[in-house]
Amino acid sequence: MNAKQPNTNALRYAYTLWAPFYDILLGASAIHRARSRSLALLDDWADKKVLISGIGTGLDIPMLPKGAHYTGIDITPAMLERARHSAQQCGTPIELLPGNAMQLDFADATFDRVILHLILAVVPEPQRALAEAARVLKPGGKILILDKFLRPGQKAPLRRALNILTRNLATRTDVVFEDILTQCVTLKVQYDQPALFRGWFRHIVLHKEPVNSQHLEKPSRAAEAQGAPQRIPETYQVDRRGVSKDARTRFSRAVGFSRCCSND
Repeated sequence: MNAKQPNTNALRYAYTLWAPFYDILLGASAIHRARSRSLALLDDWADKKVLISGIGTGLDIPMLPKGAHYTGIDITPAMLERARHSAQQCGTPIELLPGNAMQLDFADATFDRVILHLILAVVPEPQRALAEAARVLKPGGKILILDKFLRPGQKAPLRRALNILTRNLATRTDVVFEDILTQCVTLKVQYDQPALFRGWFRHIVLHKEPVNSQHLEKPSRAAEAQGAPQRIPETYQVDRRGVSKDARTRFSRAVGFSRCCSND
C-alpha cells in the first residue's frame, strides 16, 4: 500500500450531500440493468470472496449472486448506512466497512473477485484505485468494471469541459481507461463492450494473470442469456502502450463497435 494517504475530504463531503438523492439519480432502470449485466458476465460465484469497492448506497446488493462472501467498503458513512438498510431489506449477508478505494485496508491476494461499479471515474486517483483492486485480488481473479470512460485520443470536448464542473461535485468525465490500465501490468482485458450511451459507459472484465499462466476464464452463459453484448474476441490484447491497432481493427470488424468510439 502507498504510505501517503489520498486526500478524500472533498469526495466524502460531496457524497454525504448526495446520499439522500443518490438512489433516485443512479437507480434508473437503464443503469440498474447495466449493473445486472455486469454481474452476469461471470458465473460460479459460490464460496468466492468478493470485494465491492465503493459500494455507495448498495444499489448492487439486491442483484448480487448468492453463495459468495461479500465485503463492501465506502468512504462516506451516510452511503454505508443506506447500504446496510438495503442489505437488511434483501436479507443479503455482506460485511460493510468504512474504507478508501485508493488505499484498501486488506492484505495482498485476499479476494477472488473485485466489483468496481461507478467508482473509477469518481475517485481523484483512478489509477491508484485500480492498482489497489489488483493488489488485493488473488492471481487468476477477476475485476468487474462498469463505468464511463473516454477512449485514447478521443477529443470529446463537451465531456472534458463538463469535467471542470463535475469532478469535485460528483464524478469525473475525462478518465481514459487505457491510461490507468497501463500502470497495472498484471491485469489483462478479457472483455470490453459498450454498456450505455453509445459506449461512453463500458462493461469491462479484467483478469489478474497467475505467474506463468495465460489462462482466461470465459464470461458466463448467463451473460448471453440476459442479453449481454457479444464477448470480446480473445485476440483483443492490451499492453503497456494501450490497445494495439491490429487488435482494435479486428475487434471493430467483429462486433461493429466503431460507432461507439466517435467523438462527441
